[in-house]
Amino acid sequence: MTAWRWIGRLSPRLLALGVLVGFLAHPAAFAPLFAPLAENGAPAIYTQSPLLGLTLDHLRIVGLAATLSTLIALPLAVIVTRRAGRAFFGLSRALVNLGQTFPPVAVLAVMVPLVGFGAKPALIALFLYGLLPIFENTLAGLTQVPAAVLDAARGMGMGPLTRLVRIELPLALPLILEGIRVSTIINLGTATIGSTVAAPGLGEVIIAGLLSNNTAFLLQGGLLVALLAVLLHDGLGLIERRVARAMGRFETGGPAAPGR
Repeated sequence: MTAWRWIGRLSPRLLALGVLVGFLAHPAAFAPLFAPLAENGAPAIYTQSPLLGLTLDHLRIVGLAATLSTLIALPLAVIVTRRAGRAFFGLSRALVNLGQTFPPVAVLAVMVPLVGFGAKPALIALFLYGLLPIFENTLAGLTQVPAAVLDAARGMGMGPLTRLVRIELPLALPLILEGIRVSTIINLGTATIGSTVAAPGLGEVIIAGLLSNNTAFLLQGGLLVALLAVLLHDGLGLIERRVARAMGRFETGGPAAPGR
């Protein structure tokens, strides 16, 4: 079997992972592929900072922003679906929409004078930008819990908190995870603009390509972000599907049902 035929039999997911790992481990080995895009003797591979370090920094800031967005948006959606919190529904939706109303570049411009250059303004911008998908999906998941299931839980003597923890949140979990996935993938690409305010990440490679008119750098930064997006999308999607199957067994009274 030739090497190309063997590569063709790999799944796209494994192929993307292999390319990503190989490029980050030995970027110089890929120099012949990028050399035609580097003009006037410019370097074909970005070497001002280690690409592996920039990738980890990029994932770190996106992961932290997704975590913070989840810690705020999820409880907020829970509160406004309770009887005592319904009066705050309009205010809560307006707050989470704030991040989508203003583009991240505008948030960066406002935050830099307040918190300085670096990762902080980028983190704030990504945090605000990631609230809406998580809030809306959590809201949809909680409001779509069948009334019959809630009535049965009340009949079993479950209080409001027990119903929330044992019934509502587990049934809403697939939609909540979908919101987290959407928020994370959007911010993965959006995080590249953080390098305009000196935030570490793969945007540094793209900006270097723009400033030096080096298409090789532009393609490297874009491909790395794209590969990360594909792998994260598939990985988080796999988790969602497994949770959805588990919740399907729960709804049909299978072995995953709590209390059995």
